[in-house]
Amino acid sequence: MTESPSRAEEGDARSDERQGDSYGFPAGLWRALARHRPPGFGRSRLWRSPLRGPWLTSALGVVLLITLPIVTVTGLLSYIAYAPQFGQAIPAEVGWLRLPPFTWPTRPAWLYQANQGLHVVLGLVLVPVVLAKLWSVVPKLSSWPPVRSPAQLLERLSLLLLVGGVLFEIVTGVLNIQYDYVFGFSFYAAHYFGAWVFIGGFVAHVTVKLPRVVTALRSRSLRAELRTPRERTRPEPPDEDGLVAAEPAEPTLSRRAALGLVGGGSLLVAVLTAGQVVGGFTRRFALLLPRGRSQGAGPNGFQVNRTFEASLIDPRETGPGWRLVLSGGPRPVKLDRASLLAMPQHTATLPIACVEGWATTQTWTGVRLRDLAESAGVPDPASALVASLETAGAFDRATLQANQVLDPAALLALRVNGAELALDHGYPARVIVPALPGVHNTKWVRSIEFRSR
Repeated sequence: MTESPSRAEEGDARSDERQGDSYGFPAGLWRALARHRPPGFGRSRLWRSPLRGPWLTSALGVVLLITLPIVTVTGLLSYIAYAPQFGQAIPAEVGWLRLPPFTWPTRPAWLYQANQGLHVVLGLVLVPVVLAKLWSVVPKLSSWPPVRSPAQLLERLSLLLLVGGVLFEIVTGVLNIQYDYVFGFSFYAAHYFGAWVFIGGFVAHVTVKLPRVVTALRSRSLRAELRTPRERTRPEPPDEDGLVAAEPAEPTLSRRAALGLVGGGSLLVAVLTAGQVVGGFTRRFALLLPRGRSQGAGPNGFQVNRTFEASLIDPRETGPGWRLVLSGGPRPVKLDRASLLAMPQHTATLPIACVEGWATTQTWTGVRLRDLAESAGVPDPASALVASLETAGAFDRATLQANQVLDPAALLALRVNGAELALDHGYPARVIVPALPGVHNTKWVRSIEFRSR
């Protein structure tokens, strides 16, 4: 039994035929496509909300137009913070998508914390806005036939890149935050290349749609809409994009309430996530914590992303026989923990910020890296390779830039908050450097190779 088309659908079919003729498409083919719609496509009475229209879609679009570039830029800056010039950013080989390299600064010390916190928290906060924007354009996404002209084909391709790119980045990003390596592929590589797919779609879509967005926003007053209750909410006039319902139903809420619902959802996500970056009393409200939930005890009572047990290090390697090997100078230097404690000790209050968004600020005590470089016979190093006792992890070593080695607050930490480092936090020694991504603050350090200029 076939379903009879509604009057609105018949009108849409006739409109499609006229548009097909105007673009030089065969009228017979156009009529055939219009009459054989797949289930769910082009059924205008499925999308009857009187709130949908160019104005609401454009209002949500402007929010994303301002904020999504911030999420994108902070994500690309995070990639640069991993020092791709040393081949340690993931992916290492990106071809012509390589970003201009520059030396990631060590000041302010909270730079990476702010950058990555903004990237993750803002990305999560925008999820309700993205979903609302997709809801507002569902009739357009499900129209049939999907393409009516060569120009519309290009528009549809840009929309596919945009929607597919943003959904891929959100879904994979959230899964990576909450779960430990659930993908059958490299999240970091996929997230990087996915970002460029989104960027291409975003630029193309904005170029095509910006004039219509400006026109739509000027068609109605934001102040008036925020004062309009449900009882006086009316559909927008029919539009050429087909966003306005042909047979609108009675409103169940006003546009003011719809915007408030989306904004309230974003605010709730912010409250449940921002505390992991801001810290202090707000941390207790950060219920949407990333997977790094392990905590130490006492002075070591703060986040641990990778525990000592997970590192698979033989506990005997961190015992009395442990030695730190310094190389790069005339001859290697080996230091036990007592020798390191006998060297001048320095204290710095520095954050550790994880790529997943969480951050914690603690007070660290140890030997300055630049003092160790001098002890190794390389007082002015170009870089330093720090290696961990761990050999099974993806980040068992890290290359530090010259400014990161020579910063007066960059330490080989032996103590934290006045107590010995716990095994989970890197005992017998770990690196702590201002504004450095968390995984490059290498734990369970076994050697440092200082490389000459």
